[in-house]
Amino acid sequence: MSASYDILIKQAKLRQNPQTMVEIGIKDGKISGIETTLNASAPLELDAKGNLVTESFVNAHLHLCKVYTLQMMDEAALKDYHGADMGKAMTAIELAARVKDQYDESWIIENVRKAIAQAAIYGCTHVRAFADVDSKAKMEGIKALIRAREEFKGIVDIQVVAFAQDGVVREPGSVELMKQAMDLGADIAGGIPWIEYTDADIAEHVRFIFDLAVKYNKDVSMLVDDAGDAGLRSLEVMALEVIKRGWQGRALAHHARAMAFYAKPYFQKVSALLKKANMGVVSDPHTGPLHARVRELLDEGNLVCLGQDDISDAYYPYGRNNMLEVAFLGSHTLWFTTSSDMEHLYDMVTTKAAQCMGLKDYGLKVGATANLVVLNQPSVLEALRFHEAPQFTISHGKLVDVNKMKPLAFPA
Repeated sequence: MSASYDILIKQAKLRQNPQTMVEIGIKDGKISGIETTLNASAPLELDAKGNLVTESFVNAHLHLCKVYTLQMMDEAALKDYHGADMGKAMTAIELAARVKDQYDESWIIENVRKAIAQAAIYGCTHVRAFADVDSKAKMEGIKALIRAREEFKGIVDIQVVAFAQDGVVREPGSVELMKQAMDLGADIAGGIPWIEYTDADIAEHVRFIFDLAVKYNKDVSMLVDDAGDAGLRSLEVMALEVIKRGWQGRALAHHARAMAFYAKPYFQKVSALLKKANMGVVSDPHTGPLHARVRELLDEGNLVCLGQDDISDAYYPYGRNNMLEVAFLGSHTLWFTTSSDMEHLYDMVTTKAAQCMGLKDYGLKVGATANLVVLNQPSVLEALRFHEAPQFTISHGKLVDVNKMKPLAFPA
């Protein structure tokens, strides 16, 4: 029998048809065959042992420049961010900014490598990663993330977000710094409009970020309404700007925690605007007491995914870039516990997250780029229960060398 494929996965179970075992053939980086029997061989054959094979995991939201910085500061920001109704969220952001006085690419890159190597081990092949850009952080985070993007190319794809964490109007010099970050090679224009002091400034923040996106032909990510204030409306402002600019399908909203307090008629309006803007929402319900109304958004046909958000920083003490773990936590925080709920959770860390990030050629189908995980469990329920690293991760058609990743992910 001749070698027809580069990689052949045998005894695989698919989510769509768990009763039938299949074989998956991979050649030249693509999924070339999915059949009960492919009648072929390959130099690398992987036995799934009757367990699930799915698309690889996708993390649409990670503050990568801040990973493992919690130990560099006190817990004042953590306490405020996790306070009742998140009423002191803005104070928490201001407190968290103190760590940026120490920002330097030389130590940031070491933390970044640790977090991205963990992503590879846990089967996450795509990350949208935020780097603060302001008078304190300057270009140090951006430089570290761009460096990591090149180092992990083909293993974990990193979309680098130039992120105006401390505002645009309220932060002197941020406009020029954001332009500089885009010139350095950032992939996404990122904002946080709700942090500005007035509605007019919020609108100006949104306009500026979209001006950047249009000028550099980039997608947009914005952290919106990340506090317990029903009066926050930056999600609506963002959606309207998407529609005005014709940027449908190229913008992503993150958090939207104030949505928890929206009156039903206003929520319905926002839902309709999101659909008209073809804009997804990333929710991170494990990192704050409030979260977007995920179930209602899904019921209305909106695009929603889950993100890691933070790893051991001023806002969240845990995390290991394990999206199955994020989905497991989401099952509790969102009360998604039925079998259909679990399927939604799995979608929100795979296919829906990929859609939110605008990934092309992604999916478990013939012709798609081979970004796959071979799990240790036969069902989504068991995968969520154990949320452990997969048996194998295939990124861009190649088997990820976990032994190479482990020293980076878990340094001695």
